[in-house]
Amino acid sequence: MKKSKLFLVLGLTLVLSLVLAACGGGSDSKSGSGGSKDSEQVLNLMESALIPSADSTKADDAVGLNVINQTNEGLYALDKDGVAQPAGATEKATVSDDKKVYTFKLRDDAKWSNGDPVTAKDYVYSWQRAVDPKTAATYSYLFDGLVQNASEIIKGEKKPSELGIKAVDDKTLEVTLVQPTAYFDSLLAFPTFFPLNQKFVEEKGDKYALDSDSILYNGPFKLTDWNGTGKTWAFVPNDTYWDKKAVKLKKINVQVVQDSGTSVNLYNTGKLDKALLSAEYAVQNKNKDDYKVEEESSVFYIKFNQERNGKKTPLANENIRKALALSIDKQSYVDTVLQNGSIPANGLVPKKFTFDPKDNKDYRDEVGDVGSYDLDAAKKAWTQGLKELGVTSLNLEFTSDDTENAKKSSEFLQNQWEKNLSGLKVTLKNVPFKIRLANDQKQDYDFSMSAWGPDYQDPSTFLNLFRTGNTQNRMSYSNAAYDKIIDQAAGPLAGDTQARWDEMLKAEPILITKDQAIQPLYQRAKAFLQQPYVKDLQKNAFGPDYTFKNTYIDGK
Repeated sequence: MKKSKLFLVLGLTLVLSLVLAACGGGSDSKSGSGGSKDSEQVLNLMESALIPSADSTKADDAVGLNVINQTNEGLYALDKDGVAQPAGATEKATVSDDKKVYTFKLRDDAKWSNGDPVTAKDYVYSWQRAVDPKTAATYSYLFDGLVQNASEIIKGEKKPSELGIKAVDDKTLEVTLVQPTAYFDSLLAFPTFFPLNQKFVEEKGDKYALDSDSILYNGPFKLTDWNGTGKTWAFVPNDTYWDKKAVKLKKINVQVVQDSGTSVNLYNTGKLDKALLSAEYAVQNKNKDDYKVEEESSVFYIKFNQERNGKKTPLANENIRKALALSIDKQSYVDTVLQNGSIPANGLVPKKFTFDPKDNKDYRDEVGDVGSYDLDAAKKAWTQGLKELGVTSLNLEFTSDDTENAKKSSEFLQNQWEKNLSGLKVTLKNVPFKIRLANDQKQDYDFSMSAWGPDYQDPSTFLNLFRTGNTQNRMSYSNAAYDKIIDQAAGPLAGDTQARWDEMLKAEPILITKDQAIQPLYQRAKAFLQQPYVKDLQKNAFGPDYTFKNTYIDGK
């Protein structure tokens, strides 16, 4: 979101791991409720980018989604094992025999930070707002083909009021799905599905969620000291939260740090309790007791834009895409640039993430490698592509973030392309994260570093991104055969778990081997320093990166 996820920050963590789905560590067996705790419960953290949006309907990046996950809450929330458990709901939903109608009972003691009760109408308003084409919510596609009438509403064929969600009464919510959906529970823990107070949002109008005072909160914390553009913000306990007794931290201070040397210095001087590490600092600190590496389910890839400003780019040529993709030595990239435990990705769906319902085999193993480094094939495709375009050379622009480590990563890729593909000139465009997001949304780029962290535990959280018309498919890629696979998995096969899985196994060979629409680069791992006194900092395997609700300080 990242994630979400979610766009990932291609900054300080790009080379060490980026801020996306699942940060954490330092957890012991106390689960936040036992053991002694320090008198001063203050946690000091960093992010590597500003908050682009704190609006739960519109946020689509790792930083914004992480903020919303601390300050607001949906029907369900992920526990430490990644299982969606009742949160805003009193218990798991009652489900109809055909597995399409879910009925939720809401907590009587759930309140907004202004004292208003959280009601079923708050969910109805939020979900209708998310699918309304006027909102232009990036994550509207999560409802597409899932909730009754969502697809038609998103296309402008029906009204948002016709969405398959209704308030039976103030504390009873009914949702009607198009098809049975095995991962629906985990989606309910994702911020786009959180409730919104309609009266407050409409009173704020265009100013809603532009700073910490223009948001209502119903989660464990409230966001404070954020002016909408600042490099610092904080979280403080929400005294109207129904489970406020579980919250131990009195304050969480967050600052944006884009340089690994600065983050290590702040950590060593006690101003940060956790510091992400670039390759250089990962190597320097790997023998320390507080050095940690965590594997993640976030995948980074090169995104090839086939149309820019209404005109086809050279990347509309399949052979040019293939040449650029296959000429990158991924193993050398992770060994020399990242050096943080990340591994080459020869596929979009990550390893150790989702498994065959029949025999528990990894999706990655069943599909096998796609998009592997092959310099001979790359050179052959390059020669053919130039011939098809009627040129002998190309100038292309590669976009990434503007942090020190993102620049190093871009320079490695630039060197690979220009060294391996004769006649290619690559211009690097390193810009702030917020600008990269805006350029991506406008489809104003040639090719770029991109990334995705899973929003829920299913291959479709990755595969759906590249369906024709998906709000994340901002590169003019379209293949009817690929779309059919995605539609079959979401529609006719939704109720047949094994048949659906088998269908999704066919997707990556089309997307990557046949069309080379993207090029997977690496599956992220995070190298960081974390103080041992930080307890129960929950790392989420999908969705927003962290959950701080049960975190506490002990032994500082």
